[in-house]
Amino acid sequence: MLFHSLPKLSISPGMADWTDTEAPSLEDFETLAEAALLALPPQYAVPARQLAIRVEDFASDAMLAEVGLDDPFDLTGLYDGIPLTEKSVMDQPTGPDAIWLFRRPILEEWVDRGDVPLGALVAHVLVHELAHHFGWSDDDIATIDEWWL
Repeated sequence: MLFHSLPKLSISPGMADWTDTEAPSLEDFETLAEAALLALPPQYAVPARQLAIRVEDFASDAMLAEVGLDDPFDLTGLYDGIPLTEKSVMDQPTGPDAIWLFRRPILEEWVDRGDVPLGALVAHVLVHELAHHFGWSDDDIATIDEWWL
């Protein structure tokens, strides 16, 4: 009932009206990830199409434990699979390799940064996880991507 007693706020000229704005949904994130995949150079686009892209609000407790994290806001994305550099004909896959994108931590980072478009940040996380699919370590990625330094 507290909200009913608050005075109505007025929007001044030049001030953005956020009253009807909603946070991007899981589906919106899927659309941003698909756009990032479509923008990849051909040599990366073909192998990227072999991956499942999954979007959830947060990583599961098991995923967090696997990477040694406690706070679900600390994990924006995760590659789940066997990197191409380690795959063998002896591997018996239980499903497709997947890239997980976690909406709430990405939104938190987007707000904290305040200087990048959301689509660029989603693409960045996706490409980082895709690099793991290609067998690159975080150190390898940092040599070509200043965001990770």
